[in-house]
Amino acid sequence: MKTTIIPTIRAEHLVKLMKLPNDYDILYPLGNKEGQRFFPDDEVYVRLPDSVKEIDWRVVVVHSGQSGPSKGLVELQMVLSVLARTKATVEVFFSYFPYSMQDHASNPGETNAAEDLVSKLCNYYKVKRIYAIDAHFFGRDWVEKYPITNVSAVEVLKKAAQAKYPDAVFLAPDAGSQRRANLKGTQKKRKNSFDICIECDDDFKNVVKGKVVGVVDDLVETGGTVSKFADECKKFGATDVIALISHGVLVSGIKRLLTVYSSLYLTNSIKREDSNVDVSGLILDAIVKG
Repeated sequence: MKTTIIPTIRAEHLVKLMKLPNDYDILYPLGNKEGQRFFPDDEVYVRLPDSVKEIDWRVVVVHSGQSGPSKGLVELQMVLSVLARTKATVEVFFSYFPYSMQDHASNPGETNAAEDLVSKLCNYYKVKRIYAIDAHFFGRDWVEKYPITNVSAVEVLKKAAQAKYPDAVFLAPDAGSQRRANLKGTQKKRKNSFDICIECDDDFKNVVKGKVVGVVDDLVETGGTVSKFADECKKFGATDVIALISHGVLVSGIKRLLTVYSSLYLTNSIKREDSNVDVSGLILDAIVKG
């Protein structure tokens, strides 16, 4: 089946790096009469080429949920609205899934924003499959209800790190990261809304002593948890610490990690100046396998 890839504006950097098979093509959204994708009042403008009306094959929309997660979702839904008026079979690939940390409702006045978005894509826009790189919600019970494929960047990150640190041991800083990456690590406990502590057992202490430790996490915002993890590794005898991160959500957090870790391996799932691990091939492989 022929496949057309449509990137939203925050994912164009990834699609431009792809080496497509012969039966694949790319359809870029157009600008307004000034060639812009946003109006002066910052509202989103979406127009696909008129040829989209002829599409009756598979379309994969590639979207990065940062930067500008809310505005990005408006763009994504406008693209899907256009495609809903065609005969296309539509899938969505999130290089970074926005609102993925809001993956459960802790209080009666909250909502599971991640599931709400997934449900809307599947039930309203009739998206047949959703792909996401290291989605923060991966492993939650509700995920099993939907056609979601989690695509892990961990092995790509580890391969990049092992080129310089072949004997590194790889650990995860909290239970969520351990669940998503299938790695061992420490336990994070929250003292209050602002402070956390890291708890280590004897096994952890024995693993890190005399080793280069690669800390694997799905994302960095402020960098607080991953920085505390580095402190614990050093305290218990690690010779060096390096960071492997799938998503650089906040630039301030990235800068913080660069002051704490000897090396940072960061994918380009979000377009960041410090990204040094390309996942465009990983994305294309997942799309081709379907």
